Amino acid sequence: MKTNFIGTGVAIVTPFCEDKSIDFKAFAKLINHLITGGVDYLVVMGTTAESATLSQQEKDEILKFAKKEIAGRVPIMYGIGGNNTAEVVEKIKTAKLDRVDGILSVAPYYNKPNQEGIYQHFAAVAVACPVQVVLYNVPGRTGINIMPETVIRLAEDFENITAIKEACGSVDQIMKLISIKANDFTIISGDDGLTLPLISVGVEGVISVAANAFPKQVSDMVRLAFNTKFDEAMKLHYKLLPSVGYMFAEGNPCGVKAYLAEMGIIDNYLRLPMVPASEKLIENIKADIKQL
Repeated sequence: MKTNFIGTGVAIVTPFCEDKSIDFKAFAKLINHLITGGVDYLVVMGTTAESATLSQQEKDEILKFAKKEIAGRVPIMYGIGGNNTAEVVEKIKTAKLDRVDGILSVAPYYNKPNQEGIYQHFAAVAVACPVQVVLYNVPGRTGINIMPETVIRLAEDFENITAIKEACGSVDQIMKLISIKANDFTIISGDDGLTLPLISVGVEGVISVAANAFPKQVSDMVRLAFNTKFDEAMKLHYKLLPSVGYMFAEGNPCGVKAYLAEMGIIDNYLRLPMVPASEKLIENIKADIKQL
């Protein structure tokens, strides 16, 4: 099974009001900003959405709203993951996955299972899931690394495991995975700053944080790279690189929310333990937006 999650996906943030309730008006504005900007699909309830601070009822409301607002214009990937396999399976079984093309499921964090434990976790997820499963490898946050051999074993054993979002930070590991994977298995960059070089060695797009603020620029860069116009893509890459640095300087999503607030798309509110960007970072972001 070949995934339809190719190109530029966006790990969409969750806008909040001053009282920290969900700002659905701003959420609609953001969705349309992204689709108008030419992105290929949207990731609802990824970790950039501050999903750890949202109740299940809120997540359900956000997914319902997103499906209505997106209205089939682009595919939807929905985040369902955790470190309690039975609970993740139950969430998948009870989720309203109509009009959802696939789920993004992060490696089980904190518990630190070995590779067999990782395999069994995702095997249970795949069996329970009626749509595509995109694995998410981000050792810097989870404390474990899904090794290439485990990824291949899962992809071979379960037809609906179609892709992986790779944020391991190791180009060597990603290239090893590319060299041994089947043609119909897709590797997606999970690092904005590495997307262009990774496309040059076989990665098929990005799940981007930066594209929340700059959907057209990120989408254009990815499409240029797909068409081997690397000179033009490289200009966009280096133009965006300082912005990516500012976005992650004080943690995600406080940086990208500061950009979106300065652009007038959302208000700059986060839920604890995340806090807004410092005054110094906001000064840098204002100057960056002006020069862009």
